Amino acid sequence: MAKKTTKKTTRKKSAASKKKATTKKVAKKTTSKRGAFGKGLGFKKGNAVGKNLVIVESPAKAKTINKYLGKDYLVLASVGHVRDLPSKSPKGQKQPVPGVDLEHRFKPTYEVLAGKEAVVKDLKRAAKEVLDSGGQIWFATDLDREGEAIAWHLAHEIGIKPSDAKRVIFSSITKASIEEAFKHPHPIDEDRVNAQQARRILDRIVGYQVSPLLWKKVARGLSAGRVQSVAVRLVVEREKEIDAFVPDEYWSVSGCFALSASQAAELGRQWAELLAGRDAKGNGPPLKQQNQWLASHSAIRAELVEVAGEKFDVSYKSATGGEPPDLTDRIREIAELAGLTDIKVHTEEDPRGKGPARYRRTVTGIADGSAEYNIESIETKRTTSRPAPPLITSTLQQQASTWFGFGAQRTMRAAQSLYEGVTLPGEGPVGLITYMRTDSTHIDPDAIKRVRAHIGSTYGDAYLPEAPRIYKSSNKDAQEAHEAIRPTDPARTPDSVRKSLSEDQFKVYSLIWKRFTACQMTPAQWDSTSVFLKGGTDDARPVTFKATGRVLVFDGFYRVMGVPTSSDEQTLPRIDEGQRVSPFAIDPVQKFTSPPPRYNEASLIKMLESEGIGRPSTYASIISVIQNRKYVEQIQRRFHATDLGDVVTAKLIEAFPEILSVGYTREMEAELDRIEEEHQDWIEMLQKFYGPFEKALDRAHEELKHAKAEIIPAPEEYRCEKCDSSLVYRFGKNGRFLSCSRYPDCTYAVPCDREGRPRHAEYVNVACPVTGRPMVRKTGRFGAFLATPLEEGEKAGEVGVILNIDKKGHVAPKAPPPLETDLPCPICESPLNLRSGARGPWLGCSRFPKCRGRGKWTELSEDQQQALEAKLEKHLAEHPLPIVRTLDGQALTDASGKPLKDAPTVDELLIDSEEELARLTGQEPAAV
Repeated sequence: MAKKTTKKTTRKKSAASKKKATTKKVAKKTTSKRGAFGKGLGFKKGNAVGKNLVIVESPAKAKTINKYLGKDYLVLASVGHVRDLPSKSPKGQKQPVPGVDLEHRFKPTYEVLAGKEAVVKDLKRAAKEVLDSGGQIWFATDLDREGEAIAWHLAHEIGIKPSDAKRVIFSSITKASIEEAFKHPHPIDEDRVNAQQARRILDRIVGYQVSPLLWKKVARGLSAGRVQSVAVRLVVEREKEIDAFVPDEYWSVSGCFALSASQAAELGRQWAELLAGRDAKGNGPPLKQQNQWLASHSAIRAELVEVAGEKFDVSYKSATGGEPPDLTDRIREIAELAGLTDIKVHTEEDPRGKGPARYRRTVTGIADGSAEYNIESIETKRTTSRPAPPLITSTLQQQASTWFGFGAQRTMRAAQSLYEGVTLPGEGPVGLITYMRTDSTHIDPDAIKRVRAHIGSTYGDAYLPEAPRIYKSSNKDAQEAHEAIRPTDPARTPDSVRKSLSEDQFKVYSLIWKRFTACQMTPAQWDSTSVFLKGGTDDARPVTFKATGRVLVFDGFYRVMGVPTSSDEQTLPRIDEGQRVSPFAIDPVQKFTSPPPRYNEASLIKMLESEGIGRPSTYASIISVIQNRKYVEQIQRRFHATDLGDVVTAKLIEAFPEILSVGYTREMEAELDRIEEEHQDWIEMLQKFYGPFEKALDRAHEELKHAKAEIIPAPEEYRCEKCDSSLVYRFGKNGRFLSCSRYPDCTYAVPCDREGRPRHAEYVNVACPVTGRPMVRKTGRFGAFLATPLEEGEKAGEVGVILNIDKKGHVAPKAPPPLETDLPCPICESPLNLRSGARGPWLGCSRFPKCRGRGKWTELSEDQQQALEAKLEKHLAEHPLPIVRTLDGQALTDASGKPLKDAPTVDELLIDSEEELARLTGQEPAAV
């Protein structure tokens, strides 16, 4: 009876689902051309009879789970999402937002994703066999909103009510976790699904309705995103903070002291020699080297803290306004009290400096070794350093960026593979870590017991706290039902699995294992010592210097994490209170406060998390998208807003001042949380958003000025080279540039750099492979490149070539044109292009970047692959890559277009003078 009931209920369509969504089936039959793609799961008829079906997202996860469930279960993977909103409006309908009916309560229409028809067909066949033979269907997709949504879509496709579905979740793929999850199945959480639907529809509305506004008001091909645009705004506003920052001035005075007056003069001479040394890059000795020298000579470095009983403070706050004062008179007086003689003051004006930084001042002299100082006091106290909490998604991405220089996506790829399962010798596939998308620092009690047992047996009781450490999540919205990211077995050390892991996997696993193990260990203990040296040249007005150092007395959790090496820590010599010391160097230094630092990946993710923008599952994609859209770029691993990012952000803020604010975006995330956790109506939430948004959008289309119509005056010092008129800043397809204010009567224009200064042609010691002319470096919308300079009467695109500059700064010829095939794109059915990549042939849509469809090379038959490879080989032979050379014939690339080993970068090939250009070419430079 139970079997019959199961079959009946599971085949009924959900009444709720009919109200909430209309599913559009992809009715097209697969053509013979298209048969190359859309590969299914390899399901064979009869394979599911008498079994239970478990559906997960990834084949790797399926393989690991299957090991634990045994022969009574068939585990199949959906290979990610199977349904989504369509990219185009359904046939016969005109929808401003494809797949979302704005006039009927935002009712979504879903369709099976292109290329997933065969997967869905196999899942349906397997489900039918299971249900017909009395088995059950289990949905074991990931435990976050996205995983819940995938389960919901799968249930609809198979014909199971979400309320009747058997949904199981687990934070780690281990035998115990899976067995426990299968004991406690529950229906699909429709509140969680609705939160995901609301997010998807919100993002679709903003993307499809704001992007056309940018096409109209800025440039074609641009796009906007609800969350990504706010992330760009953070970078743009940080850039503005830096531009507007006026530093404060302050002075420090450091002193180096010998334990004997007789040593002071000689140590002073040697110390001056050390500081005067320069490496190949022109840098002086690093602080670590200086401290090593001081330790080897039993010397002490200390900072001035007190003058005549008053705290030492010589500074100027820019906020006070007015002309910054010259503080060197006061510093000279204090330096004399400290024992500096033969004092010289030097001032240089820096026209680019702001406030007090416009004047760079130095105070130098010779330390008087006879100045009397005594060790007034020595204070030592025991301090502790406590371990950090276990990792969550944001801190994993931040730490991997700091430790290894990994981008967020690279980190998450490695973590995903560790979670889904890695094949270990003698064990098969094993899930090594818990779920990697989480904002909770909660730890399962059993995991704490096991890691404590490992700590005690491996490191001893001294490293084991009396009670487990419990960490409260800093994020008040964290879901405590989720766990922190931790190893599934603390006894499985990184070294024990190293041979089974890739380099990235090993680094990420080591980081996770160390942070988790360390978080349950005892604190490290230090003896921190402060030494006060008092004296100088005037007994009535003595000065006091303070030296600090610390010694590790118990490593605690550093046993696992490693002892941090700080370059500014000095090793203090053995000294006693009352002991006399003598200065051999007194060094006053003018300093300025620093502007807020530009974001790197780690700090931007931290800011997104602290502001409640996005969620753990979205941080990596946010970072990727804002770079791919060319709104920001990384220079020396720091984010800089591009001209395009500046202009787009300004337009979006003007059009949607509230919707594009950090606070509003944070509140939207909170609304989505309330849909999931408090049963809030998701349609009401969308209606509340869309009313003000629609009005702002209509107003922006009418009132917003086009970016190209906006003109900003340039500094008076920049003049037109044709008519000597003033210049203005304009915005074009490649960003900001300088133009004559008399345009169109005068057409003079010149690119400008990040500071808005004119950037004239930069000649490079690279010969154009076609004309032999010296090439010039230019910057376009997609970055820097080399171009052939044009002579009078020549037009761009008709003469010479364009050469790329790769990520490492080397010149590289443009790839040969792709080979068009007769295979259709799985998304838009345009022809696919065949190219040769680093990993072999690959197929991409010929309409890229408008369509980003990809064909799956591995799904072609062997005969098809061989035929296409032969055509590609012939095509490449007909379009050989030129070998790029310098003007004097030195090869820079090989026949495959790759830079030669030790080839100079474009920066190193810049020609820095007209004389050098004339020497290399034997003629005057051509006009550009």
